[in-house]
Amino acid sequence: MIKDDTIASALTCAYRQLTHLGEGSRLDAQVLLARLLGAQRSYLLTWPERRLPLSVLMRYRAQIERRAIGYPVAYLTGVREFWSLELRVTPDTLIPRPETERLVEVALASLAGQERPVALDLGTGSGAIALAIASERPDAIIMAVEACPKALAVARCNARRLGLQRIRFLLGNWLEPIGDRRYHFIAANPPYIDPTEPKFCCAELRFEPPKALLSPQQGLAAIRRIVHTATANLHRGGTLGLEHGYRQGAAVRALFQAAGLTRIRTEIDLQGHPRVTVGSLPD
Repeated sequence: MIKDDTIASALTCAYRQLTHLGEGSRLDAQVLLARLLGAQRSYLLTWPERRLPLSVLMRYRAQIERRAIGYPVAYLTGVREFWSLELRVTPDTLIPRPETERLVEVALASLAGQERPVALDLGTGSGAIALAIASERPDAIIMAVEACPKALAVARCNARRLGLQRIRFLLGNWLEPIGDRRYHFIAANPPYIDPTEPKFCCAELRFEPPKALLSPQQGLAAIRRIVHTATANLHRGGTLGLEHGYRQGAAVRALFQAAGLTRIRTEIDLQGHPRVTVGSLPD
């Protein structure tokens, strides 16, 4: 007979509560409990009969109740892995996603062979893109801009925790605090969901900061603003790379072309969706 306060019992109850979330709900339940215990998920499966302290059990039940209404696991645990880096995240920051790693790959490829490259991350949020580049290119000079003071504090905290403190963080809206500085690569994962898009009402997205997700003009307003102003801050031959919605590739390429960028292309993400468009300032 399984006791009510064992690992096995707690997980069984959690599985039942999260069934409606579909694929991945069992993993969510295990991740949350393992995090509370400061253990690996394998511990839960190896010692299912272990009894949980009442304080842990109560916290776990509260987390499962929040997860059941769609509250993101990353906000419940306070961390999210990106580019093999464990990043602190809060409801003030967008949750880094695997598809954004494609933008990091493009940035690193563009900077390859460049000595002491200078890169810029716009709308850095948790610092994911800037920190990923810094972890691979310790010689790079990187600046990261964020309009939300609380999100910027999270990014700075992540840089300290990871020992990647050569990044300069600036508070401001897109390129406004940059002045006339020029960069070899400018990266941005701006908001690109149209406010009328039905998917914004999905369980996970509604808990993330709307300013990091939503943009008017069919989701292109922020992208337009960045493309329109970024060319003044690129070195000759420098590259702009933007993440965007999977149906926005053609529109973003047209904006790049209108801004005078060349060698324009759209890269696909791990799911095969057109996700990152890049273009370079002519030499």
